[in-house]
Parts: sequence; structure tokens; C-alpha cells
Amino acid sequence: MASAEPNSAPDEVARSSKPGANTASDPPPASSGGLLWRLVGGVKSMRPHQWVKNLFVLAPVFFAKDIFKQELLVRAFGAFGVFCLLASAVYTINDLVDADADRAHPVKRFRPIASGRVPVPAARVMGAALLVLAFAGAFYGPWMFAAVVVAYFLQNVAYSFKLKKIAYLDVMLISTGFVLRVVAGGFATGIHVSWYLLVCTALLALFLGFGKRRHELAQAAHNAAKQRTALQAYTPGALTAALAVTGIATVVTYVAYTLDPSTRAFFKSDWLWLTTPCVLFGGIRFVQLVAGRPKGESPTQEMLRDVPFVLNLVVWVVVVLAIVYRLRPSE
Repeated sequence: MASAEPNSAPDEVARSSKPGANTASDPPPASSGGLLWRLVGGVKSMRPHQWVKNLFVLAPVFFAKDIFKQELLVRAFGAFGVFCLLASAVYTINDLVDADADRAHPVKRFRPIASGRVPVPAARVMGAALLVLAFAGAFYGPWMFAAVVVAYFLQNVAYSFKLKKIAYLDVMLISTGFVLRVVAGGFATGIHVSWYLLVCTALLALFLGFGKRRHELAQAAHNAAKQRTALQAYTPGALTAALAVTGIATVVTYVAYTLDPSTRAFFKSDWLWLTTPCVLFGGIRFVQLVAGRPKGESPTQEMLRDVPFVLNLVVWVVVVLAIVYRLRPSE
């Protein structure tokens, strides 16, 4: 899976820079903080900031011009909640599996499980509870939605325990996870998902995934094998090429979607292509973040903290709403 933010407190960072402090191969010592300190660590392990990725579950209802239909919105946000619970369960499992590798990472070693802030038994209980809640919500909905949720979980388990060690397949599986989110959103709401939406989602996820690997490879230097096994098979040149190809393909597919006669007829507008500059700027800005912020844990995290990127995203949403919905429900 795509991953999380640095969980290092300022005093931990300060300790790591002093003579005799922990090396990258040793986790920071678990402090004697109280229960609240550990509970906050548990919440961080759930990666609530990563839930933004589950907004892809809402894509079908958004592009179907149905965001003003209350019943569909309830179903869509219910599906979103299920994926948030499931994603947190997967992140917890992934951190349990990756604890040793995370301790070799200059930033990830501060993650609650790797650092000892969240004890392993507690993390196991938390992961199991999140999983039960997610499956309970999934099977409350349509059976096809539940089937996609199960498939998403099994894919992530396979990724965490084995497949993330295989270069390129690891990024492809991340991309598949985003596609499954969109498919699940369609099944939860009973909305047909266009192939354009699926292809754009897959290409965008590949673009982001290759950017993350490019950033990790530059950050890892000679310690790549310890931090992520698959990094051994990647090269800077190959990842740069993959970024270029998937980035261009994403923009081209998006433009084709906006100009497609069926799209123009459905939205009763010829102006959706005007949102293309936002898509192009977002891709360029992401590449800049990959290259320009080597100390961040992940460029996908940096882009959500980057003011130009976030403003561009807001502009895109507003323009799409204005063109597709004309800021009112469709008739």
C-alpha cells in the first residue's frame, strides 16, 4: 500500500541527531508516556490522513451528477467509511509485518509500532477489531460491494506479505487498489462506472506509485534493500521514464474523456476540457515534489501539505462543479 506520514516528535528528532543517539537500524526507545500517549500512537497507526485516498469511492456518484441525491450519498459515504476502516486495518497489519524494515528507515522508524509506542499485541487486537467492523459494514451493503471489499483486503494481504517485494508488480497492485475503490463505489450506489473513469484512475495511481518509488530510491541511497526489498530492482532512469509515460497517458486519457461525444452529451456541456490545465499542473507539481523534497517520507503526503497543489485541486473541483452541475442539481 501507499503509506503514511512521519510520526516523529520534535524531541525524538533532536535525540536522533545527537552523538550516541539511535542509528537508522535501531528504533527509538518507547518512552514512559501514559495511556493517552499510546492511544494517540494507535490513532496514528490507523493513518486517518490516508483516508483521503478513499474519496475515489465517491467518484462514481460525483461523475454521475448524483451528489444531490440523498439516498445515493448515504450509500456512497457508507462505502467510504467501510474503506476507511479496512484501510486502517491494512495499514496496521502492514506495520506489523514491516516493523523490522521500518526500523532501518530514517523516518519510518518513528512509526508507533516500529518504535514500540504501540505494543505488538495491542496492534494485533486493533487490526482485528478494525477488520471486523469493516467487514460488518461491507456485508450490510450489496453483495457485489462486499465481494469487492473482500477482494481489496485479500489483495492487500498478499501485497503486505509477499508481492510488495516484486518491483513494478508492487506499484501495479497499488493501482489496482484504487480501481477497486471506484468499482466498489459503483456497486454500493448502483451506478454504472465508465471505462474512462477506471482507466484514468489506474493511470493516475501508477503515476503516483512510481513517483513514490522514485522518491524512496533517492532517499534510501545504499540502504535500499533494508528499507524496501523491491527497490533493489528499480533504477532512477527507469522510474523517471515510468513517471513520464504514466503522467502523459493520464493527461491524454483525461482529455479524451472530456472531448468524447458521449461525455459532452451526458453533461450537456462542451467545456469540461477547460479543467485540463488543472490536471496538467497537478502532475507537474507532483513531479517537482518528488524531486524537491527528499526528506519527506512520501511525495503523496507532501502534495497534501503543499499549498499550490491543494489550491489547484480546489480550483479543479470548483470548475467541474460549475460545468457539470452548474452549481445546482441536474433536472
